[in-house]
Formats: sequence, C-alpha cells, structure tokens
Amino acid sequence: MVERQVDVAIIGAGTAGMGAYRAAREHTDSLALIEGDQYGTTCARVGCMPSKLLIAAAEAARGIERAPGFGVHVDGQLRIEGKEVMLRVREERDRFVGFVIESVEEWDPAHRIMAQASFVDDHTLELSNGDTLRADRIVIATGSKPFCPPLFQPAGDRLITTDDVFYWEDLPNSVVVFGAGAIGVEIGQALARLGVRVRLFGRGGSIGRLSDPEVKASAIAALQDEMAFDPDPDVSGVEREGDEITIRFSENGEEREERFDYLLAATGRRANLEGLALENTGLQLNDIGAPLFNRYTMQCGDSHIFIAGDVDGDVALLHEAADQARIAGNNAGHYPTIRIGLRRSPIGIIFTEPNIATVGKSYSELNESGCDFHIGQVDFAGQGRSRVMLENKGLLRVYAEHGSALFLGAEMVGPRTEHMAHLLSWAHQKRMTVAEMLEMPFYHPVIEEGLRTALRDLNTQLNVAPSMVKRSMDCGPGA
Repeated sequence: MVERQVDVAIIGAGTAGMGAYRAAREHTDSLALIEGDQYGTTCARVGCMPSKLLIAAAEAARGIERAPGFGVHVDGQLRIEGKEVMLRVREERDRFVGFVIESVEEWDPAHRIMAQASFVDDHTLELSNGDTLRADRIVIATGSKPFCPPLFQPAGDRLITTDDVFYWEDLPNSVVVFGAGAIGVEIGQALARLGVRVRLFGRGGSIGRLSDPEVKASAIAALQDEMAFDPDPDVSGVEREGDEITIRFSENGEEREERFDYLLAATGRRANLEGLALENTGLQLNDIGAPLFNRYTMQCGDSHIFIAGDVDGDVALLHEAADQARIAGNNAGHYPTIRIGLRRSPIGIIFTEPNIATVGKSYSELNESGCDFHIGQVDFAGQGRSRVMLENKGLLRVYAEHGSALFLGAEMVGPRTEHMAHLLSWAHQKRMTVAEMLEMPFYHPVIEEGLRTALRDLNTQLNVAPSMVKRSMDCGPGA
C-alpha cells in the first residue's frame, strides 16, 4: 500500500475532469487525476460526436428522398447499408476518442491514477488499487450514466441505452425509444430516416427543454411527420418474447401492442455517486446524495471540495461542463482564495431536422417568475429561404421585458436554427434590447431573416423608442 499526498486530486477524467486538471495545473504541479474506468469522454465515446455521425448519415438519406421535390430524380430504390453506416460511426467515433486519449497520455504519468476512489474523510481518498491518497483540495468530476426505469427490465439484453447504440455493427429492423429528450429524439429520427421502424414515446408531453406550448406543438408535429411519436403515452407493459420486445399501450382510446427488436432507454442520466462514500465527508448532501454547491464558484459549501460536470446535476451539456471545470479547477488551485467564474447565457440545441433550440430564460421560467414580457414570433412555413430549401417547418418565439425591451430568451423549432440560437445567446449574454438587435445586419436571403421578422413583431408590441430604453434587472440574464 502506498500513501501519497497532493495539493489537488481530481476524481474523474472526462470532459470536466480534464478541464479541471488543466486549470489546476496552472497553480500547482502536485496533482492526481483519478479515473476508474477508461479515458475518453462521454461526448466523444457515446454522446455528442457519435450521435452527430448517425445524424449525418440520416441527413444524406433524407436528402435523396427529398430530391424529387426539386425536380431531381434518382433512378432505382434508395438502399441503405446498415453495416456501412455503423462502421463509419464507429471508426470516426474511435478517432475522436483517440484524440482524447492522446491528450491524457501526454500528461505527466505521475499525475495519472487508474483506480476507483472513495472518501475516507474530507481529505483522504481510498483507491481500489490499495493505495491511499491525501489531498488538500479535491474536485469531484465523476460524470453520469444512463438511467433505466424498472418498467424496462423485462426486456433483458434487448434493453439498450445510448451507451450501447454506437457499438452496433448493423442497423436493426425496429426500435422503440423511450424518452423525448435531446438524445431520444435525435437517435429516433436518425434511425427512422435510415429505414428503421421507430416508435418514440415521450413523458408528460415534454420534448427536450421546450416549455412554450406553441413551439412544443410545432416540434411535435414536425417529428410526427416522420415517425410514430406519442409525447404523453399510456404504456401498460413491456415483455420479452423470444428475440423481440412487446410493448402494450393505448392509442386513441384503443389498446395496442407492437413488437420491436430493441428497447432504447433514453430516459435521462444519473450522477455517478455510487462508491464515492460522500457520507464520510462533512458535506451537506441533497435528497439524491449529491453535495450542495455554488454554481458560480463550484465550491461545495465552504469546504475545500469542488464539483464539476454532469455529476453536479446542473446542466448536462459539454460546454457547461467545460466552464464548470475551469471554475472548479482554478478555485481548487488557488484555494482558499475563491473567485466567481463566468457562467454563460443558457443555450440548448437538439440536432433533429428541424432543429429544436432554447436560449436564455424559458417561457415557463418567465411565467413562473411573474415577469411582464411580450412575445414575437415567426412561422417558418412561409419564410423565404426555408421554402427555397424545402425545409419550411417550425416556429420561433422570442421574449422581451415590457418597459425595458431587454431580450430575455427564445424557444424555437426550425431549419438550421442551431446557428440562430448562437446569435440569440450572444445577444442575451450582451444584454441587448430588441431595438439594438434589429440594428444588426441581416443578409438576404437567409433563414435569419425569419429572426428579424420575429424581432420586428416583438418590437411593435413593446412600443419603446430606442433612446428611451433602460436596462432592467427584474427578469434579465442576471436575475
């Protein structure tokens, strides 16, 4: 058994752990980066990147199917080779993972420990390799894992999660997807476009982070054009029958059952807290056993322990994990000095077609806060560039505060709105007014002209002269 002392120990070597390590290394060379499984982030291995590879293949197939609408005809039948699709997904995924592993392996080997860690006390970690590590400061960055409700257990080895999909060697014939969050709708639509029979079940009518009822209705309608999708299903049973899964559910008041090759549980992720033995620390824990923390310093209570990434349950997005990691790593590095870090304006994008996105304050947040706000909108059905591309589906709604005209947020479903969401997040973070946003250039013909239409609609309702605008703090970005 080896007993070792370091300034900073980081538990977990995913996106957050790697970012925290880089930040802490600017302050000290007495470091330990502890990983209990394998190097390579969730994003690279089973998340952002492989899902986009699958989506890219689906978009290629969709482009061929859409071609006759432009008068362009392809002789013969569209043929999708599932093995070739999944081979490219796996190879490119492995390439991305390889870059991550190369980065980690370039770091000082003395800093890297491959073992599970658990707390003995606030400063002491017991490692699964038999060693003990004492650290002046600790960053928890253990990430998350897929969650599967008990209802799905009868599916046995036909129950898969997003951690399994990107290891497939071929496309199945049919999949039932539970969960209408980002990963569920992305993979569901992609598989449907690649010729897989898909049925998507949501929960409680939700879809992604959308809360605006009109935008949500538009998104649901767009997805239902391509696959069977029930956002608020009544599922009575899941059974395994041979190599198939039987799902029993109600549809339009009638009892139905349908069989599938696989059940994909896209029902969210849970923090990796098991085995950490946080009960051995003096940290105050919430009802799921996670430490309470300050999201601007990433400090747990007033302790020397910090947290970053999916494990904290704040916002499970890569760019948020990277920001949290920098804050946590820097504060662990120069503790006991604690500094507030930059938390950027909220932005979320689902890479379906049409894209689904949210920026800043949501419709529900504004309503619940009692904020006095107005709404401007544009329907993409008639928007010029969208019609040119035969992608004229969706609705954009933008929100601004009454009186100040401060831009507060937006929810949208529309063609290539991933780019529009970025423009709006920048405007939100800069605390721009609607009038100031309308002073920005809009090229012709682009989809962003639809944004200008929505802003003009909003500005008319606000009825505020630009010279009279005062910036309010009542329900803006910092509230």
